[in-house]
Amino acid sequence: MPDHDILPETFRASRFTGFRTLFYKEVLRFWKVNFQTVAAPVLNALLFLLIFSHVLDRSVTVYGDVPYTAFLVPGLIMMSLLQNAFANTSSSLIQSKITGNIIFILLAPLSCRVFYAAYVLAAVLRGLFVAIGVFLMAVFFIDLPLAQPVWIFAFGILGGALLATFGIIAGIWAEKFDQLAAFQNFLIMPLTMLSGVFYSIHSLPPLWQKISHANPFFYMIDGFRYGFFGQSDTSPWLSFAVISACFAALAVLTLTMLKRGYKLRA
Repeated sequence: MPDHDILPETFRASRFTGFRTLFYKEVLRFWKVNFQTVAAPVLNALLFLLIFSHVLDRSVTVYGDVPYTAFLVPGLIMMSLLQNAFANTSSSLIQSKITGNIIFILLAPLSCRVFYAAYVLAAVLRGLFVAIGVFLMAVFFIDLPLAQPVWIFAFGILGGALLATFGIIAGIWAEKFDQLAAFQNFLIMPLTMLSGVFYSIHSLPPLWQKISHANPFFYMIDGFRYGFFGQSDTSPWLSFAVISACFAALAVLTLTMLKRGYKLRA
């Protein structure tokens, strides 16, 4: 067989091996400290559930007949998934940059798409582990319907991929841990808390309802919640379209940064 037929096949095999190795490295990185990366976020979500359900469950109902505790659980699951997907990619990149071992990844014959896919899929996997943990703990307190499981899966995967992508951008841009913390504390956390995790936006004044519709996190939370109850504050198709557009834009931006080696190559 001619060499020009062999080399592409060899390259594709090596590219898959590189993806598998980098993906395994990223999964192993968070799983080796799973008590901190998986168990701790599950506990935090459980504390939110216990406190808010104890205070508000008897006085608040949503969508007419949905108990507040049941309403709260999908929001907590999605919030935990999103925050941990972001944390996985951003912390991995900033640690690699500060310790200097990012050079070993950059020297490997990996394309920017392979690099991106390995980091994002590992982050989504961590987010799913946390989300499943929160769900399993929550079912001890409340019976949750699963009206549209396909929507649950779709928004979980897409939302996790979106935040993982944003985590790569933050990890590439940040040069110190305090810069990365600014992303978490002044952007991710406020947008998450103001996205309808703890309330329906229909309970807000009209101005704040309009502001909430400008928050992409609202569409992730609302679409994910629709998968449980078959009810939501806006159409799940609209939510999916908004999140898909945001993900596509961030993915293009991230791949461009990786291709140019922005703040990665000396």
